[in-house]
Amino acid sequence: MTRPTLTQATGPAHTRILGLGAARGENVVPNDDLVGPIDSSDEWIRQRTGMVTRVRAGAETDVLDLAEQAAREAIANAGLTGADIDAVILATVTYFHQTPSGAAVLADRLGATPAAAFDVSAACAGYCYGIGQADALVRAGTARNVLVIGAEKMSDFVDPTDRSISFLLGDGAGAVVVGPSDFPGIGPTVWGSDGSQSQAIRQTHSWLDTRDNGAGWPTLRQEGPSVFKWAVWQMAPVAEKALAAAGVTADQIDAFIPHQANMRIIDQMIKQLKLPETVAVGRDIADTGNTSAASIPLATERLYREGQVKSGDLALQIGFGAGLVYAAQVVVLP
Repeated sequence: MTRPTLTQATGPAHTRILGLGAARGENVVPNDDLVGPIDSSDEWIRQRTGMVTRVRAGAETDVLDLAEQAAREAIANAGLTGADIDAVILATVTYFHQTPSGAAVLADRLGATPAAAFDVSAACAGYCYGIGQADALVRAGTARNVLVIGAEKMSDFVDPTDRSISFLLGDGAGAVVVGPSDFPGIGPTVWGSDGSQSQAIRQTHSWLDTRDNGAGWPTLRQEGPSVFKWAVWQMAPVAEKALAAAGVTADQIDAFIPHQANMRIIDQMIKQLKLPETVAVGRDIADTGNTSAASIPLATERLYREGQVKSGDLALQIGFGAGLVYAAQVVVLP
């Protein structure tokens, strides 16, 4: 018997970001509110991180509430409705349910059923991972409009006495819709991982220890010096690869939007990349904090709000964090 020839899905040649949305925690938390338990000072936090405040959500707001707010705004700004969404990708490490996925619950809230829906656990690189997947899904013909959300309620995993990361963390969500385009709007994604450094940013212990050994609620820790060196010296080359893959040079982009981990990391990456002063730089960490998977779209929204970027600008974005994982791409802003 002759084997039948399968029909494979095919889609448009190009994709782009169609709309952007953002949501931040409603409570502004200044440095002075956090320095007591970590025996620190406002001056120390500013010098080490560039942070003045961070935003955190109240107890009544969960990570899906933040995700929904950002997603609705992104869909509206794309000129679409929930029914137009074919797939939902939620990048998060702070949704408390292993199953069902937060993306499936979110799709139902948005009226996107029966869209495909799944969560991505790639920490601070999750949003860029989602963009890479959305681009591939649309170009493969598997979906036409893909909703990508980076959403975190990091304050649920804070140990207020921890000096390594607790004071950095904020809550928020950013979302975009990726769809077909007449021109290339998303460059190739350069991504990867290094699990040999999995302990550099980590959960303090497993949920099994919480259940079986009375270990208490797990929180986050990081090896600050190791993470700083890795981010500065190994992520700039990844960003350069993303520029080369997209066929552009550093002096041709309009914006650089890195993960909002630390202002000193951002400044060092700018030097490594030799970015001209004309390039707008995302510095949302100063007021919003490190929101993990949400940080890049939130920083993008802020650049729009402050008039530093406009529709059609070229932006280099790069996410990096726990895993250790990373992803970067050049995009045309919606």
